[in-house]
Amino acid sequence: MQPIETIMRTAPVIPVLVIEDIAHARPIAEALVAGGLTVLEVTLRTACALDAIREMAKVEGAIVGAGTVLNPGDLKASIDAGAKFIVSPGLTEPLGKAAIESGIPFLPGTANAGDVMRGLDMGLTHFKFFPAMANGGTPALKSLTAVFGQCAFCPTGGITESTAADWLAIPQVLCVGGSWVVPKGAPDVAAITATAKAASALA
Repeated sequence: MQPIETIMRTAPVIPVLVIEDIAHARPIAEALVAGGLTVLEVTLRTACALDAIREMAKVEGAIVGAGTVLNPGDLKASIDAGAKFIVSPGLTEPLGKAAIESGIPFLPGTANAGDVMRGLDMGLTHFKFFPAMANGGTPALKSLTAVFGQCAFCPTGGITESTAADWLAIPQVLCVGGSWVVPKGAPDVAAITATAKAASALA
């Protein structure tokens, strides 16, 4: 398995995907990979999410992970579905321990200094900053990185195509999570590919 840092450095944007129709999974993955975004986060917010991970994993070049992983049960189900990395909105001791024991690349959510300190106590140094805009935007994250310079972040939540570059300019930000790349509804493959190309050029 690739280290979480390698995954975070693969592309500047990780599309955050809510797949509501399994028939959409593969076309979306193919369009994103064609546009240069190969790291895909499928959130466990829908009934078909685990099946979507399985389908997207069949696309050559795609590195498919599970997001919105809340507990060890979600973790196991995601790994069983073939997830290559795990993203959680927050960090609890049961989930953190289970993820570390599994050996899977893990990107836990943090919102403040206490969250980061809890992660550091577990031996983790790479975090999601979530929800990024609601937590104070780039000024808030810059304040955290001033204290936790040894850590790397993937801000997610409220980031747009027009603001992504501001986040990526922070040295400790290796990538951002973005839901703007794939709008809701039936996928417009050409539009997704074009948006992915623009996002991949943000590096």
